[in-house]
Parts: sequence; structure tokens; C-alpha cells
Amino acid sequence: MDEKIGGDVVSSYTGKVDTTQLVSQFQRIVDNRFAKFILKRMTTPKKFEHALGVFAGVEDPSSIGEKIEVKTIEAALKRAMKTFGIDDINAVKEALREPFVRKGVAITLRSVARYGITRPQIFEAPLLIVWNITKQCNLKCLHCYANAGPLRHRDELTLEEKLKVVDQLDDAGVTMLSFSGGEPLISPDFWRVAEYASGKGMYTTIATNGTLLTKENVERLKKIGIRYVEVSLDAPEPKTHDMFRGVEGAWERTVEGIRNVVKSGAFDTAIATTATKYNIKEIPQMIDLAIELGVKKFIVFNFVPTGRGKEIIMQDLSPKERNDLLNYLYDRWQEKKIDIFSTSPTYSQIGIERVLQGTGKTYSPTHFASADYGETGIGLAEFIGGCGAGRLYASLEDNGDVGPCVFLPIKVGNIREKSFKEIWENSKVLQELRNRDLYEENCKSCIFRNPCGGCRARAYGYFGNYLAPDPGCTYNEKYYDEMLNEFLIPTKIGGKR
Repeated sequence: MDEKIGGDVVSSYTGKVDTTQLVSQFQRIVDNRFAKFILKRMTTPKKFEHALGVFAGVEDPSSIGEKIEVKTIEAALKRAMKTFGIDDINAVKEALREPFVRKGVAITLRSVARYGITRPQIFEAPLLIVWNITKQCNLKCLHCYANAGPLRHRDELTLEEKLKVVDQLDDAGVTMLSFSGGEPLISPDFWRVAEYASGKGMYTTIATNGTLLTKENVERLKKIGIRYVEVSLDAPEPKTHDMFRGVEGAWERTVEGIRNVVKSGAFDTAIATTATKYNIKEIPQMIDLAIELGVKKFIVFNFVPTGRGKEIIMQDLSPKERNDLLNYLYDRWQEKKIDIFSTSPTYSQIGIERVLQGTGKTYSPTHFASADYGETGIGLAEFIGGCGAGRLYASLEDNGDVGPCVFLPIKVGNIREKSFKEIWENSKVLQELRNRDLYEENCKSCIFRNPCGGCRARAYGYFGNYLAPDPGCTYNEKYYDEMLNEFLIPTKIGGKR
């Protein structure tokens, strides 16, 4: 494996890049005294968020005791800033004026106080939840993980239940809530629920097929507090996209929707593309189109054989095709014309390799963020940890089922039967996903285990085992070859191979 990676990169990553020192420095920031202070005095995420608001000057202290608590937090933050080379306290205060930033800082520090520094970090509550608020959809996408269709499911949560879900997520300290589906804009409940979540201070986003992004709907999204709009588009021209999405004319309506969102100037925007053999040769033109349309991000999603995606499994990319694509995406990102991310955790590993080789300057520790801090950036990549399924991210279905990831169809509980907090803390599946010592084969032993971890949904989709190796990685190529041979064996008479 080391020969594949390259000796210089291995020695740089395992020798020169000492993330242990960074972790040690950060551990001292949240030493036992501060950890005990957080867990004893900041008894809930909400209380911590309020204290950070006092520090930022947007909340009033509730007591003299809270003023003292804020001073303790300020001292810890200043020590953290010194560790990460940040010297502008006013910039930190300005960032903390945003409620979702306070939520993120509060849950991160509470997590470190509770679990210590772990690589990757275990979180007391997920930073992000993707909520498939409805399974109803106006398209017929070939790869749909949700098996969405034209009808709403009978067991979908009621509006009242959905609002109570938001309360639970807010109390747990969830920072970001992304509405997906199905097509969320079809749901009459979406507008009320999203507005309610925005009012709680969560960073609310929507993932949509774009066909319903009329000027009127875009204005409504602005009014209810949506901050980020991600639109699925799979080709630079109608033929491939409409074939993939199952409805003629979808491309034109989606592109018009993207133009409406960009023109409003009210949102962070992205085009999301699922890479398959259908469209891999068109990715360069897709990036050009994204730049032309004026979106801020271009995100390439891993194909995962789940839902209807199982029916087109042979359209998945080979490990070499995926590796070449991710390196191409990284090169285009370095041109600084548009931010380019991928949901493949391997993208983080490629960023580390390229920086250590001197052919790049930035990392993507997750598909919605980047880092440019030298060795500190690698420490951040190990902290965030690539695949976040069940560790910093969870999914919620239209009927209240909770899962590790929308692409990993394992029910770990239902919010009608147990609280979200109880499910998050006690699920055996989630606990196993957080422990990379349990991972199998190369995903357990690889030097990039911490910043990558392999896509757990792809492991499950191909092997029925969420701890198995990710067959899309070049370091797991032998598993891909074995799996491909299995799929290509002709079916004998009687249906048995």
C-alpha cells in the first residue's frame, strides 16, 4: 500500500506532519479543569450557546455568575486562537454573532470536554442532519437513494410532529439542518418547518432538483431564512440530464431555477452532480457551466448503490476513474474560479497528498468546507475525519426513522418512539461507525484512516457491511475487481450462479 501512495508522501505524512503535537496543544486548552467547568456549569448546549452570545455582545448575561463563566470561556478561546494562529479576537466575536456558529462552537467544545480529543472527533450531537422531509417527487431519477415517487407516504410525520422534531434537534445542539427528499419544495409542510428551524438559529439549507425554483419560491426561501441552496444537475446539456432524471424538459427548468437563485443574491449556492459512467466525460463542461451560472460551489457526489441506484450499479466508476476524477476536481479547485468539493472522503486524502507533494495548497476535510493552514490543516482534516456517518452527521426520514446517512439505509431508531438524543447516544450501529478500530481491511490500517475512513454507505451498498472497505478507493482495488467479477458471472438456468 505504501508503494502505491508514494514513499515521499508516506514519510511526510507519518513523520514530518506531527498532528499529535497539535492535538496535545488543543487538549491543554480543554484541560481537566475546563472540561469539568463545561460539563458542570454549561449543562446544556443551549446554556453554552447563550454564554457565547454574551461573549459576542449579542446576548445579555443572566447573572453575575454567567459573567464569570463567560470570562472562563474567553480565556479558553484565546488559548485556542493562539494554537491555531488566530490573533483577531474581534473577528471571532463577529463570527459568534451568528447563532449557528455559536451552536457549532458549543457542541464542539462540549464534545471535546465529554470525550476528549479523538481522531476523528466524536460529537455529542451531529453538526448536520439531512432530513428527507417527504418522499414525494416530481422526477424519476435513476439513482434515487430514497426511491421517491409521485405520492406522499401515508406514515409521513404530521406538521405538529415535524415541529416537535425541530425542538428536539435544537435542544440537542444540532447546528445545520438540510431539507431534502423526495423534492422538499413539493411538501406543504416544508415552509413552516424550515422557517421554524431557522428561527431556532440553525443553519438551514435545501437540496432540490431545481425544477420548482420559480422567482416566487426563491423569494419565499429567502423570507423563511434558508441560507444555502444546492441544486442537482447532472449534465451540461439536456439529453443526459433528462435521461438520468427520468423527465423530459427537466434540464431547462432546473437551469432556470439555478439562475433565479443566483440572481436573488440571497444564498450560498451549489450545483450537485452524481458522477457515473453516464456523465464522467462531461464533468469539465459541468464545472464550466457552474462558473458561467455564477454558483459558488460545485459538488460531485459519490454514486452509492442504494434505492434505485442498485439497478444501475454497473454505471459506477472504477477506483482509477474515481481517483483520476478527484485529482482533476482538485486541480480545477486550485484555479480558484469556484469551490469544488466531493462527498467522497477520499477527496480529503487527495488534498493531503497534493499539499505534501507541493502541488496544492488546500484541503477539503468535508464536502462543505475547506482548510488552508499547513500542518494545522491536516490536524483539522483528522479532527473532522472524512466520512461523518453516525459521528458528526445523521439522517432523518419522512416517517421519523433515524439513520447514519441518507445513503446508508439502516434504521437505528424512530423519533416517534424515542428521543433523538437517546437514539444518537445509545445506537450500537452509530457507536460502531464512530470506532475506526472496527473497520476492516485497508480502511482499518490505511495511513489516511483518520482524515478519510472510506465511504461507509458504499461499503454497505456493495458488501452489506458498513465496516467493510470502500471499494471505490484505489487502495481497495482488489475488492473492486473481485466484486466486478462476481457481477459479471452469467446467471445459470434456475437463477443461481
